[in-house]
Amino acid sequence: PVRAEECLEETLEDLTEDELRKFKTNLHEFPVKPGYDNIPRGRLQKADALDLSDLLLGYYTQDYAVEVTAAVLRRCHCNPQAEKLVAVSGIGKAGGRVEGGREFGADRSAPLDPDLFRHFIDQFREQLIQRTATVEQVLDKLHKSILNEEQYQKICSQETNQAKMRELYKLVPSWNDQCKDQLKNALKDVNPYLIKDLEGK
Repeated sequence: PVRAEECLEETLEDLTEDELRKFKTNLHEFPVKPGYDNIPRGRLQKADALDLSDLLLGYYTQDYAVEVTAAVLRRCHCNPQAEKLVAVSGIGKAGGRVEGGREFGADRSAPLDPDLFRHFIDQFREQLIQRTATVEQVLDKLHKSILNEEQYQKICSQETNQAKMRELYKLVPSWNDQCKDQLKNALKDVNPYLIKDLEGK
């Protein structure tokens, strides 16, 4: 397999200016594994393909840098570049392989779980609707930041916690990851054990 640095550089140089801009935005918001940090927005803004590849390798281990890059490329709908990166880098070298454009981890025969690339809020939609208590406290935290007065009142007027959460979820498709992060943080403040339980799944 080619060295991770070369793969990343070549892949990022292959992106148009617009794609590169989207890539940086998504990279800054990407939910990285515990123990890793997101690259600060300020450092990403000025970075060209070469700097970006250095930043990725500086913040993440080689294999994980490739994994993150491929996942973020998919979020930006740059699937061909993502597949090429995974194929060329041979990540998951210990018996891992790529087949039909899907990655297979070394330790399991199933394709990588698409949930890995979905936001927590989308991933656990049903559980959060069913199990969130004290929804009003969550709404209070979101009021005026991602919920306007009308949305806030409409959700609060629902009778049960589940109905309130369902109403809230109607707004989620129009949100970006930062809004979803705010909802997750609000849920975590109010229902820490629930979020911890779901994160452990």
